[in-house]
Amino acid sequence: MPIMDRIDERLLRELQHDSRISNADLAERVGLSASSCWRRVRALEDSGVITRYTVDLDDAKRGLGFRAIVHVQLARHAADAVQAFSRAIQTKEEIRACYATTGQSDYHLHVVCKDLEAYNRFLEDFLFRTPAVASAQTNLILRTLK
Repeated sequence: MPIMDRIDERLLRELQHDSRISNADLAERVGLSASSCWRRVRALEDSGVITRYTVDLDDAKRGLGFRAIVHVQLARHAADAVQAFSRAIQTKEEIRACYATTGQSDYHLHVVCKDLEAYNRFLEDFLFRTPAVASAQTNLILRTLK
């Protein structure tokens, strides 16, 4: 993909705001013809700039009131242990996102579940039984600002 221009950036902002917007409405918002808009969005998809379209859900309305960021330290960093950890977290729907980072913790998990009891089950039945995990520190999410 060639270097993105201001129109591509505007397309991406609009799609981030509402990925279900019609092509005609999107074209109007960014000042393009419908066919030109479609070609640009398709090029952004084909180049991998747009990797997928998602849906934002209201967890509270779904009965998922417990939200936390869990800072995980691994006991060892051997390739097999890291791969096993990576495979294990893919299986848990409570884990919305996992970030490998620098700093004191190796991974940061965004965890959502029904309540504190469900979170304790997640910790005891899964996270603390994962061989590579040495420790986990939980920070509750009080509110989402962005």
